[in-house]
Amino acid sequence: MNRLRHLSAGQMTLWLLAVGGFAVAVARFAFGLGAVTNLSDRFPWGLWIAFDVLCGVALAAGGFTMAAAVHVFHLKRYEPLLRPAVLTGFLGYVLVVVGLLVDLGRPYRIWHALIMWNPRSVMFEVAWCVMLYTLVLGLEFGQVVLERLKRTSLLRMTRLALPPLVIVGVILSTMHQSSLGSLFLIVPGKLHPLWYTPLLPWLFFLSAVAVGMAMVVVEAFLSARAFGRTLELPLLEDLGRATFVVLALYLSLKTADLAMRGALAMAFLPTLEGTLFSIEMGLGVILPLGMLATPAIRQSAGGLAGASSLVVLGVVLNRLNVAITGMLAGSGARYVPSWMEVLITLGIVAAGVLAYRLIAEHLPVFPPEETHLLSATKIAASESMVYGSPARLP
Repeated sequence: MNRLRHLSAGQMTLWLLAVGGFAVAVARFAFGLGAVTNLSDRFPWGLWIAFDVLCGVALAAGGFTMAAAVHVFHLKRYEPLLRPAVLTGFLGYVLVVVGLLVDLGRPYRIWHALIMWNPRSVMFEVAWCVMLYTLVLGLEFGQVVLERLKRTSLLRMTRLALPPLVIVGVILSTMHQSSLGSLFLIVPGKLHPLWYTPLLPWLFFLSAVAVGMAMVVVEAFLSARAFGRTLELPLLEDLGRATFVVLALYLSLKTADLAMRGALAMAFLPTLEGTLFSIEMGLGVILPLGMLATPAIRQSAGGLAGASSLVVLGVVLNRLNVAITGMLAGSGARYVPSWMEVLITLGIVAAGVLAYRLIAEHLPVFPPEETHLLSATKIAASESMVYGSPARLP
C-alpha cells in the first residue's frame, strides 16, 4: 500500500491499463476471439496484428540498428546508446510474441512452427526469424544481468561469442523486417494500390531502419527525463542525420514506385484511403524530413525528439494502413476494433513501459555519467585519427 501511494499519476495509469488488458486477455482465452473482438472470417487480421505485431517489430528495430553500428561497423562512440536500445528491442519482441498468443485462434499450437516445417511459406520464415532473433536479443541483453550478478567468467564467455551473435541477429532482423512486407504480396487483389507494390519488402525494411534510429532518440529523451540523466545530444544528432538520409531514400523510392505504377494520383483523391495516405506521408515522412534538415531543430533536444516522434508516428500509421485500411478497401468487409481489442493493445504497451522502468532501475542499463563522457571523448578522438574527420565531442 505504501508503494502504491508513491506512484505518480502516469505510473498509476500504466498499471491500470496493464491490469485491464490482462483481464480482457483472460476473457479472450476463456470465451474465444468472438467474445472480445470484431474480427470475422472475412477480415481475420485486425488491430492485434497491425499494431501489436507489425508495429511492434518495426519499433523494436533500434536493437539491430545500434548493434550493427557498434559491433559490425565498430562505431564505438554509440556504445552508451546500445544497451537501452537492446533492452527496448528485447522487450518489444517479447511483447510481439504476447500479442501473437492473444491473436492466434489456437495459441497453444504456436510451437508447431518448430517441428512442422513449411519453408515455402512466408509466415514460416517470419515465425523462425522472430523466435531466433528474440533469443539473440535475450542472450545479448543477458550480459547486463551477468554483470549485475557479477558472474565474471560467464560474462567473459558471452563477450567472446557476441560478435558472431550480433551478425546473426542483424541478418535475422533484416530478413523478417522485409518478410513482414512480403506477407502482403500474396494479396494483390485485396490490398489498395497506394500500399500494394512489389517493393513492399524494401519499403518495410527502410522504414524499420529509420524508425529504429528514431526510437533510440525518443527512448533516450524519455529515459533522460525519467531518470534525471544527461542527454547524449551529439550522438542523437548523428542519428537524426542518418534518419534523414534513410527517410529521404524511402520517400524517393515510394514516390517513384507510385508514379511508375500510375497510382500517385490516388493520393490526392477525396477518399478515405487517399486522406489517410496523405496524413501518413505528410506527418510521418515529409514533415520530419523538413525538421531534420533544419540545423536549429536537429541540434535541440526538443526538436530532435519531436521529429523522431513523428517518424515513429509515420511508421505506425503506415503499418495500420497496410494491414487495415488497405486490406479493408479490397475485401469489402467492415471492421472497427472493439474497446476490448484496444484495451489489450494499450495494456501490452503499458506493460512494456513498466518493465523497461523496472529493469532500468535495477540493472546497469545506462553507463555511469562520468565514465560515459570520458570514454566518448577518447573514442571520438581515436575515430577522428582513424577516419581523418573532426571528432564530435559531447
